[in-house]
Amino acid sequence: MSIPPSAGSPTLDEVARVAGVSRATASRAINGGQRVSARAQSAVETAVRTLGYVPNPAARSLVTRRTDSVAVLVPEPDDRVFSDPFFAGTLRGVNRVLSARDIQLVLLLTRPGADTARTLRYLTTRHVDGAIVISHHRDDRLAEHLADSGLPCVFGGRPWTGGDRVAYVDVDNTAGERAVTELLIARGCTRIGTIAGPADMTAAADRLAGWRRAMADAGLSTDAVEHGDFTEDSGVAAARALMARHPDLDGLVVASDLMAAGALRVLADLGRRVPDDIAVVGFDDLGVAERTTPRLTTVRQPVEEMAERATRMLLERVDGVDASHPVQVVVPPTVVRRDSA
Repeated sequence: MSIPPSAGSPTLDEVARVAGVSRATASRAINGGQRVSARAQSAVETAVRTLGYVPNPAARSLVTRRTDSVAVLVPEPDDRVFSDPFFAGTLRGVNRVLSARDIQLVLLLTRPGADTARTLRYLTTRHVDGAIVISHHRDDRLAEHLADSGLPCVFGGRPWTGGDRVAYVDVDNTAGERAVTELLIARGCTRIGTIAGPADMTAAADRLAGWRRAMADAGLSTDAVEHGDFTEDSGVAAARALMARHPDLDGLVVASDLMAAGALRVLADLGRRVPDDIAVVGFDDLGVAERTTPRLTTVRQPVEEMAERATRMLLERVDGVDASHPVQVVVPPTVVRRDSA
């Protein structure tokens, strides 16, 4: 059968005519095949291939009520997002899964404590099919807001509140920090300080708890604590303050490799040899630990794999899998031994 050439891009009406079905049947066949016979579905698919028809995304979304896009929400300043390998690894993992499904990633950056209302309006008016939230903070209450909205969502990390209402993927931060602290204790360190992360983030709180438990179990003091914000500069500032107050430290547990890199710079300036005078451990193992001097003993969290798993969980919810009992996945960490301890 010869088909007259179209003057422009093929239309849905032409697909219906060539397939010998109604326009409504052609539309349903193209947008999911609901209430379409196998014969009509096959005829429409053949017509689409023959004509080179490409569905109009806007029209398709009216039928399917899907945008074929997923948001990744990061409540952090721009400079941190683009300088911390944690975010790069997370985005790689998310996009790897979305690309395989031909789904667009929409990156939403908001400052902590600001822009929340505008971002929530964007999400809850269904400009996207679902959202992955990473690096969230105590006061943003995003888990509660998104759970109330009904938008499919998965969190990267355990939320402060509402964690029983949303799905999340996290690493066992407490176990990881406890393990590296115990490594220093086994090495013979007795004055072990810590540079913890931001007090309003669950990852930082859990890592600090792991350090405290290991120290308490060994009967060691937990007075040497400073906080940073997971950046290298904050590691420099925290290490300076910590060493000024506790110059006798022989061990240092740092809640991120970036902060540990900053701490190593301070120790070098002070003439403290690592690990001979003071042993240092970090957390993340996302490339930074292999480039420090000395190379950093750390806790590995498989960020890309965790992001892939979170994305697959989200797409299951978007596709209609029962979300009445949100899945919470906690991944075991791994200690990676290098030269600093």
